[in-house]
Amino acid sequence: MSKNDPLGQAILAYAKNGRDANIKVESDLMENDVIPVPYFFRRLELMPEQERVALDRVQGKVLDVGAGAGAHTRILRARGYDVTAIDTSMGAIRFLNNRFPGLDHRWIDVNDLSNERYDTILLLMNGIGIAGTLKQLPSFIDHLMSLLKPGGKLLFDSTDVSYFYEEEEGGMWIDLNSSYFGEFRFRMTYHEHQTEWFNWLYLDAGTLEETVATMNLSLKIVYTEEESYLAEITHKL
Repeated sequence: MSKNDPLGQAILAYAKNGRDANIKVESDLMENDVIPVPYFFRRLELMPEQERVALDRVQGKVLDVGAGAGAHTRILRARGYDVTAIDTSMGAIRFLNNRFPGLDHRWIDVNDLSNERYDTILLLMNGIGIAGTLKQLPSFIDHLMSLLKPGGKLLFDSTDVSYFYEEEEGGMWIDLNSSYFGEFRFRMTYHEHQTEWFNWLYLDAGTLEETVATMNLSLKIVYTEEESYLAEITHKL
């Protein structure tokens, strides 16, 4: 049994016994947090509005990146969409295999996909964070766009975390010019299962717009709520 798959082991355990559990999340910049495992099993009515908007904007053949327990996959399949669900968690893929017979599900990193085309690529729960760092973001977006059919769309949400650094007097407690403030390092733990430290990117909309402006792509911010937003990227016509 893998010791570096806390997400997958938590999903499998919750599916088996139904008991609530938390995944511990450590960060290099903020206090420890937890992710309640039932959140990965949430139904449509419990999803944030931006996720529901994203699901309503899906078209054609869909790639669900970081599918987890299949919360979004389940809804899209019920709506009649052809969905491919991928995740780097072996446990999550084992669960999807049992939960959704006939589903195209794969244990693979989206960066390793090639020679495939989709009408929609979906990265929710801040899936764009997979890029890791701002420097890696353009090549990551380029790769995702290479997996789209003509007229296809990339849909993802993210959060402007600059508020995290604000002081009561209105200043900032870090130098925002030294490195991009949305670059974090995390480690996840569930009982004896623990990941290595990994990079994760939180991206403010302005920086996203600046990045996409250097590429031959079109960007639309289709939903905003406080610091979070939903973005849609397409190839220019």
